Amino acid sequence: MMIRVVRMHFTEAGVEEFLRIFQRHQKAIRHFPGCRHLELWREVDDPCCFVTYSHWERMEDLERYRTSDLFATVWGQAKSLFSERPQAFSVERERVVD
Repeated sequence: MMIRVVRMHFTEAGVEEFLRIFQRHQKAIRHFPGCRHLELWREVDDPCCFVTYSHWERMEDLERYRTSDLFATVWGQAKSLFSERPQAFSVERERVVD
């Protein structure tokens, strides 16, 4: 399983619109093939900063989502609301043996 974290800063005026976009599309993202989990977090010290936290079966599933019409729609609507360039990274849980 792969974990994807995307941190996004929005303009004050863009926050409510982003929340509407996320609300409208979250079920479709959660049901996208390979997506196992999706959460939206809001930073405590910066109410204009949000983080999406998602689990994907494989990197190929995430890449399929990132090239999908669904992603193009969601990202296309959200990107005009950013105040800074988003930061994204993917990680895997490390299995540590005692």
